[in-house]
Parts: sequence; C-alpha cells; structure tokens
Amino acid sequence: MQHSRPKHPAAAAAYRFAFIMVGAVIAAAGIEEFLVPNHMIDGGVVGVSIMISLLTPIPLGLLVAVINAPFLYLGYKYIGKTFVAASIFGIVAFSLWVEFFHPITAITHDILLAALFGGLLVGTGVGIIIRFGGSLDGTEMVAIILSKRASFTVGQFVMLFNLFIMGVAALLFGWDRAMYSLLAYFIAFKVIDIVVEGIDESKAAMIVSPEWEEIARAIEDRLGRSVTYLYGEGGFSGQQTRVVYAVVTRLEVAKLKAVVADKDPGAFVTIHNVYDVMSRNYKKRSIH
Repeated sequence: MQHSRPKHPAAAAAYRFAFIMVGAVIAAAGIEEFLVPNHMIDGGVVGVSIMISLLTPIPLGLLVAVINAPFLYLGYKYIGKTFVAASIFGIVAFSLWVEFFHPITAITHDILLAALFGGLLVGTGVGIIIRFGGSLDGTEMVAIILSKRASFTVGQFVMLFNLFIMGVAALLFGWDRAMYSLLAYFIAFKVIDIVVEGIDESKAAMIVSPEWEEIARAIEDRLGRSVTYLYGEGGFSGQQTRVVYAVVTRLEVAKLKAVVADKDPGAFVTIHNVYDVMSRNYKKRSIH
C-alpha cells in the first residue's frame, strides 16, 4: 500500500493524523458494535478496559485513556516524542469514538459473526494507526522498552500479556466467550500484520543522496541508530557516491522518513523488511 505523502511538514502531519483518526473510527466501531455487546474482549489495555467496563459503570472510553496514561509517560521517556504524540492523538480519538458508538445498537448478536467482523475491524483500525506512527496499546510501549533489556521480542511480550488477559476473561465471562475473544484477537492480529507488514519487523533503509553525510549524522543523533556506508556509482552519470544503510524498528520508520526529508526532500530511499537481525546492541538503541 503506497501513499503519496505531502512534503510540507504541516501538511504531512495533518495527513498522518487524519489517517490515525480514520483508524480510531474503524477500531472503535469494531469494539462497540461487535465485541463489547457480545461480551468479548480485545487484547492489551483495551481488553483490560473492556473487562472493567463490563463489570462497573465506568465508561470504556474513559478507562482506555486513563489506563494508557502511565504507559504514555514511559513511552515519552524511553521511546520518543513523535511516537507518543501520535499515540496520544490516537488514544483520545479512539476513546471519543468509542463513546460515540456506545449508544448505537449492536450490528449483530451472532457470536461467531461478531468475533469475525469485530476482529477484522479492530485489526484494520489498529493497523492503520500503527502504520502512521501511533499506537492504541500501552502494553506495546512497555514491550518495546523491555525488549531492549531482554532477549524477548515485542511480539512475544504482547502475546504473553494477551494470553493472560484471555485467561482472566475466561474466569469472568466463561470459556466460550474467552475462546471467541481469542478468535477475534487472532483475526485482528493477522489483519494488523497485513496492514503494517509485521507487528515486530525491523526495516532496512538504503538512502541515496548528495547530502549523505548530513543524513547519516541526523539518523545517528535523532534516532540513536548507527549507519553503514556503501559505495555506489550512478549507472547513468557514472558519479561515485556513498549510500547510507540503516536498520530501524517499524516504529522508527516514520521518524526516519522525516529525518531524510528534512535534510534532502529529493533523496532516493528504499525501505524493505528485515526478518532477522543478529546484533546484541541493535534493540538496545533508543530514540532521542
């Protein structure tokens, strides 16, 4: 899925937040029109919030915002301002849309259809938000921080936490609802995987630009990532240059693009998936 993003910083930010808003609407519809009315839950902070809202009179939107607050602080401290700003916007938008959809009659009370379409909508909405640099789930932020200090991946941390949530849901709402919730979660997980091309993938970027030195320095200073220089030669011009090669996490891709665009809007950039990285220091870098 390719997007022609505006080059002006203000227009680019508006474009990004517009898509995060779209993702929040879709995810909120999946939660309130399919999962919650059928006593099913999602994973992460949203799942915990749904369980509490089903057992208490506290509104779901308020719970999502309040429970995410401490995780957002950790994200601001250890991950980066850009990511947290996008996440705050996404969480607030999601919370408001959840309250908007809450009084609307559920689309279906068929438990299987609710699991299938709820998972599809939630996965699509969350995937869009993640693709544009945000997150609805504070547990993912904690997982990113913990993964820098342990051998587990972000995906493994999130999966273990969500299995624990599903176990609690089984005790509260019965095994059938918990199993349908698990079905909805796996559907959402796979849809997210499709939308953002991997929940815990690294990305390799190759950047060709006459401003290669400034771009490399900015990547090292602003993302905390080391770079490698590859020697290249233009096929048409015959001019020799250096190609900047860097490996970043999925959550850092948006910031990498912004750094490159800031130094050279005309730079030639390719980004592709990396399925394995062998380096003890790679995940321990942090965004500044």
